[in-house]
Amino acid sequence: MGDDNISEIKGKDFLRQIINEHIKTGKYDGKVITRFPPEPNGYLHIGHAKSICINFGIAKDYPGGICHLRMDDSDPTKESYEYVNSIKQDVKWIGFDWGDKLFFASDYFEKLYEYAEFLIKKGKAYVCSLSESEIREYRGTVTEPGKPSPYRNRSVEENLDLFRRMKAGEFKDSEHVLRAKIDMSNPNMKMRDPLLYRIRHVEHYRQGNKWCIYPLYDFTHCLSDAMEGITHSICTLEFENNRELYDWILDECEIKEPRPHQYEFARLNINYTVMSKRRLLELVEKKYVSGWDDPRMPTISGLRRRGVTPEALRSFCENAGIAKANSIVDIAQLEYSIRDDLNKKVPRVLAVLRPLKIVIENYSEHHEEMLDASYYPHDVPLEGARKVPFSREIYIEKDDFMENPSKGFYRLSPGEEVRLRHAYIIKCERVIKNNAGEIIELRCSYDPTTKSGEENSEKKVKGIIHWVSIPHSQNVEVRLYDRLFNVEHPETIDDGFNEDSFKILSNCYVEPAVAKSSPGSRFQFERLGYFYLDPIPYQECRLVFNRIVTLRDSWTKISAEKPEKFEKTEKQIKPQPQEKSEFDMSELPLEVKTKLDKYLKNYDIHKEEALTIAKDETLADFYEQTLSEYNNPKGVAGIIAGEMARELKEKQPKQLAFTPKELGELVKLIDDEVISVKIAREVFSFMIKGEGKPSEIVEKRGLKQITDPSELGIVIDTVIKANPENVEAYKAGKTKLFGFFTGQVMKESGGRAKPELLNELLKKKLN
Repeated sequence: MGDDNISEIKGKDFLRQIINEHIKTGKYDGKVITRFPPEPNGYLHIGHAKSICINFGIAKDYPGGICHLRMDDSDPTKESYEYVNSIKQDVKWIGFDWGDKLFFASDYFEKLYEYAEFLIKKGKAYVCSLSESEIREYRGTVTEPGKPSPYRNRSVEENLDLFRRMKAGEFKDSEHVLRAKIDMSNPNMKMRDPLLYRIRHVEHYRQGNKWCIYPLYDFTHCLSDAMEGITHSICTLEFENNRELYDWILDECEIKEPRPHQYEFARLNINYTVMSKRRLLELVEKKYVSGWDDPRMPTISGLRRRGVTPEALRSFCENAGIAKANSIVDIAQLEYSIRDDLNKKVPRVLAVLRPLKIVIENYSEHHEEMLDASYYPHDVPLEGARKVPFSREIYIEKDDFMENPSKGFYRLSPGEEVRLRHAYIIKCERVIKNNAGEIIELRCSYDPTTKSGEENSEKKVKGIIHWVSIPHSQNVEVRLYDRLFNVEHPETIDDGFNEDSFKILSNCYVEPAVAKSSPGSRFQFERLGYFYLDPIPYQECRLVFNRIVTLRDSWTKISAEKPEKFEKTEKQIKPQPQEKSEFDMSELPLEVKTKLDKYLKNYDIHKEEALTIAKDETLADFYEQTLSEYNNPKGVAGIIAGEMARELKEKQPKQLAFTPKELGELVKLIDDEVISVKIAREVFSFMIKGEGKPSEIVEKRGLKQITDPSELGIVIDTVIKANPENVEAYKAGKTKLFGFFTGQVMKESGGRAKPELLNELLKKKLN
């Protein structure tokens, strides 16, 4: 394959563009060797899935490309074979194989120790005897330089002696550490004499008690890459500041070119969930979930147990794209990818989750018949048909009957008709209730001339409902899973935990074809969602189905169009997540109440934002100072109560790398439509690092919002050209795909497309 073809076919993102250039220049003699280096201290989550797809996917794209699987196991306090095995299983399930390229950082301990002594002998590392808290104190802040450790000028001989005694086990945990000798005034705090080794008298799961000193990540990772001959060390954006240290260690250890270089991409962040291993472990340990593979968890094992396919996960990761700036992906995009995948491959069947009995009085008690039914709709190119038994007694969904129907309800009600899927039209004649007034049974009649598929079955009714035959159906258990949190950005596991994220329905019924299926089978229960026959039995002789995903997004608001244009589904029946309740001002301190009252009356800002700012003196002062620089109370409140409030949980005000004036400038950029609110969050993340004023960051990183119709039109044309099948589907009536195209354009534009202009141009071009 020629260089031009490589650029044309594979230059989809900045990482592949870099690799293409290296191939052209022969930097690594045409080699492409990547690695996926997880720490075996927990189960992998969906964010790791993106990294797996990038590293293994890039290696797969290039002739002779290789991707190593390396366990970065240099912390003996948290690692185990359980996690190693789960990682291997997850990578293979997603669809990738490392062959014979499985490595462990712990196998390099001897060589890493030699490199550490080499740095000591060069005068580039020293043993420090400060405590952990003293090391933090000496490091300084983002605005103040650090000060050197009093042990920084120990002689090479003394450092070697202490380090060897550390290895021999003479000292207690944390009594000494080995540090690199770099620069305590470096603007990058990672370069202020970082730790290289620490003492841990803990048995290692692979090395046993051979070692009591362990290398830290920054020292281990780059040298492991070098020892394995990695060409492109691809990691997530939080390691951007580590790159300088990565290069320093390789340089000082005299690793010659061509050697590995680090490249960062934006990690995958998803709303309505937590993505840190620490939070996920907390969910498991505090019994919020049943384990790492709980189907609600964003872990790969949880998604697998829920019934998500590896194809859907790979598609989601591909659609999320590879960007240089952090952003948050809507979980609805994951759900869309799952639906889109399952829609093409799983059979439609009949099931009833909340049964209501119907007796068809004019259907013979002794008669049964087998009705023809297809597994797939006509527009899906898969063959499949089965016979569905029909009898006098059937179950329908309780929600498909309403005694006093509201306007737009086109299902069953007294005196009205509805079609049974694959069967006949029935009419409700009587409603049977118990002594408590609860409906327990319906008596209906059927029209024998309306059998589905026959020439004389042209009688029209507005509603079609699903059902199962009572004598032939099998009782099963269905487990309904939903999002773990009902707040978009949970900060703790108690922050908006969704108590309704797991429900068990025991009295459910499925048609015979489903009851005979093998564990691991997937189905669309018509009008209900996609379900997975759990391969792990909960009870003997009991089938358990996990809901993979609903048929449509049940968390978005119902369309404002007239209700008669929409079929009433679970989406309309399920209660929507509730907004936070009003706060009680009577319990607040007088000073806070005074500020809160001022904000609400004079500034007219959101109540929750006003309370967040009023309760924190630092935020309140910063808010007032910013307003004196740029008077937009709502815009400033949004940034301060959101991004800045989170930042101050870990920093003191004097450590902030920006001023009230610069924060006001950021809000003005939003107001002037130079950047969007979403991009403003990215700019803020760079302001935190002290990378300059907002306007400088926007200019330097090319983050200006695209407001030129011709420029945005080119981006839209690119997306439309790349998705011809979805364009045809949209034009054929699948208007929900508009959201897909919007997301793709946003991804292609790096999130810079002006939303209003995007919607306007996209509608014109699609129509």
